[in-house]
Formats: sequence, C-alpha cells, structure tokens
Amino acid sequence: MPDGGAAGRRIVVIGAPIEVGTSEPGALMGPAALRTAGLILSLRDLGHEVVDAGDVAPGLVPEARGLPAVAAWTRALARAVETALDAGGLPLVMGGDHSLSLGSVEGAMRHCAAAGRALSVLWLDAHADFNTPETSPSGNIHGMPLAALCGEPGFSGLFEDADRASLDPARVHLFGLRSIDAGERALVRARRLGVIDMRDIDEFGVVAPLRRILDRVAEAGDHLHVSFDVDFLDPALAPGVGTTVPGGATFREAHLIMEMLHDSGLVRSLDVVELNPFLDERGRSARVLVELVASLFGRRILDRPTPPIEALPGRGPA
Repeated sequence: MPDGGAAGRRIVVIGAPIEVGTSEPGALMGPAALRTAGLILSLRDLGHEVVDAGDVAPGLVPEARGLPAVAAWTRALARAVETALDAGGLPLVMGGDHSLSLGSVEGAMRHCAAAGRALSVLWLDAHADFNTPETSPSGNIHGMPLAALCGEPGFSGLFEDADRASLDPARVHLFGLRSIDAGERALVRARRLGVIDMRDIDEFGVVAPLRRILDRVAEAGDHLHVSFDVDFLDPALAPGVGTTVPGGATFREAHLIMEMLHDSGLVRSLDVVELNPFLDERGRSARVLVELVASLFGRRILDRPTPPIEALPGRGPA
C-alpha cells in the first residue's frame, strides 16, 4: 500500500480559524470545536503520531473581508502546509471557511512542484466553489477557491508568487455537487472539471464513481489532496454549517468514502472546512466530523477480517 494510507502516519494538525471568506460569522470557532470533540485523541488512538501545530496566525490582516484579507491567510497557510509536507508529515487543516483551501492547496502544489509531482484534488462539497468575482452572486470568497487556484482572472495579488503554475482543472474532481450558480456552471463545463453530482450518487452509489477517480489518481502517481466541506453531508446529519443544502451524503455513504480513501493509500493532505459551531446542535456536527476523519485514517465501524468467499451466504459447497 502506498504510504499515504498506511498506519502510523505523522499527521500535522493545523488550525485555520478563518471566516474572512464568508459573511456568516462563527466558522473561526471550527478548529477549537474539532479539538474539543476529540479529533487529536482519536487519531492518536489509531496509532498515528499527531503533532498539533496550533492555529495559523496571518499577522496583520488589512481588512475584515475581501481579497487582501484572504491573501494574508492564504500565504500563511501555504507556508504551514508546505513545511509540514517537506518534513514528511500529512497536513490536516481544520477550518474555518473554505477560502482556507487557497492556502492549503497552494502549499501542497508548491511541495509537489519541488518534488516533480502533479497534484489532484478531491472536493467533497455541495458546491463547486468555482465562482469568480465577476460571476459570484454574493461576493463571498469561500465560493471561489477552485477558480482562483485554477488560474481564473480576478484574483490578482492573492498568491505569494505571481508567476505560479495554476492547478490543472482536469485534476479537480467535484464529488457530491448539488448547488451551483449559473456563472460557475458555465465555467465548470468550459474548464472540464470532473463532476460527480448527487444525481450520479443516487443512481450509482459512491463506490464506482469514487473508484474511478482513485484509479485515475493512482495511475498518474499524483499527490491527492482531499477538501471536505461539512455541507457535503446532509444537514440533518451535520447542521453546523452556514450554507446548508438538503439532500447531502448520509452517514454511511460518508463513512464508506472515508474508508475507501484510507484503503487507497493516496491521501497526502486534507482540509476539513466550514464547521460553524455557532450554528451547530450541541457539538453534533463536530463529533460527526471526528468520526469521519478517524475513518479516513483507519478506523472502521466493523473491525473484522474479510471472510473467505466460500463462507459468504449462498457460497457454500453445492
């Protein structure tokens, strides 16, 4: 198995208490809620070495919201993620609104560029997050990170390196999509992003579509970055998010996805974003996220060996 999924990883937990990319207050409390819900202890119980790097502090943020404020966070997070990867760790960035992925993905891209490796992104989210300042109805940057990372116009000054290589849209895989704005729909089609929406999941389940993505990443030998937005889940399961969309993934579907990611051995960096404890119900969403992250790192609901085929129902001797 590739080392990305093996037991005993060195996981570097990085808090990103950022909410400058959204107009809904409360996401800055996300990292504290995940720590309180037992994320670090759960990962250590699975045999991983977990280093809590604390919360990123971007220094003086020039204004409350908008591109200059997000740029300060982006640069600080990119440095933290790149440092963790260069030291052989697996960065787990806890948010915080989804604009934090500008920094985490950028840091992973810089690490990959130095290693001569490509990066693929699995975006578990109800939304495409491929708006630009021109197409966005709200102007909230947490709905724009993929567009900025892929080099769409309108994001001047956001990244530290103005001549950076953009993320390849063909290596972006949207999974669980069920809400998209008209302008970004046109961009997603034009840039040919991979899209598995909830209609696909309803028809085919999660296994076959996800397996195709993982096979493609494995064949290419890419670094896989997973960005997991709380609103990927159905709001009845995880209400602590500012952009709820009905019809999301069930608890068991989400666990199965996490187990498949673990089994693939491909995940080398991870975001958990958009947890808003202010909107949660007594820590319920944070506890669900801890369970799911633990599944990605090796915990199973049923810990038992796979039975031989002749022991399965209907497979006995004739």
